[in-house]
Amino acid sequence: MRFRLAVAASAVMLAVSGRADQTQTPVAPAPASAVLTNSVGMEFIRIEPGTMQVGVFHPDCANGARSGGPGPSRAEAPDPAAGGRAAAGVPGAGAPGAGPRGVPPGAGRGAPRDPRMVWDAADKAACEAATQADRSDGYPVTLRKPYLIGKTEVTQAQWKAVMGTNPSLFQGDRVTNPEKHPVEGVAWQDTQAFVKALNATEKTTTYRLPTEFEWEYACRAGGPGQQTWTDIRSQAVLGLGLPGRGGGNRGAAPPAPAPVEPVLPETSAQYTARTGMTNEVGTKAPNAWGVYDMLGNVWEWVADPYNGKIFPDPTPPRSGAVHVLKGGGFVSDVKNAICATHSFGPGDSFAVGFRIVQDLP
Repeated sequence: MRFRLAVAASAVMLAVSGRADQTQTPVAPAPASAVLTNSVGMEFIRIEPGTMQVGVFHPDCANGARSGGPGPSRAEAPDPAAGGRAAAGVPGAGAPGAGPRGVPPGAGRGAPRDPRMVWDAADKAACEAATQADRSDGYPVTLRKPYLIGKTEVTQAQWKAVMGTNPSLFQGDRVTNPEKHPVEGVAWQDTQAFVKALNATEKTTTYRLPTEFEWEYACRAGGPGQQTWTDIRSQAVLGLGLPGRGGGNRGAAPPAPAPVEPVLPETSAQYTARTGMTNEVGTKAPNAWGVYDMLGNVWEWVADPYNGKIFPDPTPPRSGAVHVLKGGGFVSDVKNAICATHSFGPGDSFAVGFRIVQDLP
């Protein structure tokens, strides 16, 4: 196994507490992260041990307006593909899909309000009773050993270097610089074949898919499980304005991009927004620990079987018919572009990829 060593600055974002958030225990500032590169060009970031709180769901009725229908009889359950997001969001930041400070779209200053959509005392009481019934404080998860995680998703060039083929839809003249786009069109079983071949190439047995908790802990980077609008805008690769969401429409064809003439020069991010395709890896901002593309671009396989629930269990199932997908893809609803998302595959094959972790001695 051959590595090149470089040093990249890293910061730790302290936990941000939200009513419907997945908090993470604040940790001491991490030392500068070592970026390790193997023989096929895969770069890795070292992740230090720590603790996070998973499965937290604290819905509230602060908005004072119905989200739809004549009145709530139970709090709206968190979307399984959205990691349990509730309407209130992160205080002061606004939740994805909501206006400032969690106000639903159309309920802002100056917007007309339908009297049927305004809660009375009975509505408020019903909502408060339902939110109390649905409330969960979650449970702590401790990562006890350091590990290396891919700085980016596995690219088409890296897949071809190991496997000799390229299953991706977005290759050739469909995209610019396809070698730098994430590999997609891979089933969970395909990732296992890649891991086996990569270990053989590197003469090791230490490469594997991350567990869901390893993936989410690295995604949070010391912060919460639900990201703010600012983080999503800067880090997530999302095909703006496109229908559909990753993890659904299984086996469906990708949406056709609008026939818009390109305006050159344009950035990679502008290209993705215009065409509705995957983006080159590493073109958006990294998280606080220097890891790229954890939100959007392609959904990412992890090792764990899916438990069929809104949140992962403290002890993941040992087997299952399908496996967990994390992070959202370029056609995802924006509410899926958070670290806490707990979804499942096979998903839209053209928007599903993965990244690799490596065990440390």
